Amino acid sequence: MSEPAWIVEARKHIGMREVPGKGTAPTIARWLRELRAWWNDDETPWCGVFVAACVEAAGFKKPKNWFRARAWLEFGQRIVTPAVGCIVVFERSGGGHVGFLMGQDEHGRLMVLGGNQANAVTIAPFDRSRVLGYRWPGTNIAPIGFLPFVASNGAKASNNEA
Repeated sequence: MSEPAWIVEARKHIGMREVPGKGTAPTIARWLRELRAWWNDDETPWCGVFVAACVEAAGFKKPKNWFRARAWLEFGQRIVTPAVGCIVVFERSGGGHVGFLMGQDEHGRLMVLGGNQANAVTIAPFDRSRVLGYRWPGTNIAPIGFLPFVASNGAKASNNEA
């Protein structure tokens, strides 16, 4: 089974890190320009920037407030059961977090491909208890079923994505 276009795009950026201090990673700066953001640094939480850039590269329009993680709860189609490739929105103190679901780890945690996870694009484990919702771009909803195993290599569940 081939991956959705937004996941193919997202995978291209795994390992990309923000620049500490006053600099901004060139890729994040480009995304901000292309998305017409009013800010130009990677010190502002950028998980929504990453998702918006990947979704737009796949030919979908981003939600009005794409820069806010929780705005993604209004995007595409709501799905109740998580599916590989869906957008997953999490609760976070002071806001939210958004990324793409890739599977589950050996502890049943969701493995999420996202930006601004430890200041980088990574696949990281998240506790299911933080999930606010799952969304699917467009109307062709993914097949629902088994979430594949994705090794978390003993990583602790993410709890700070700001």
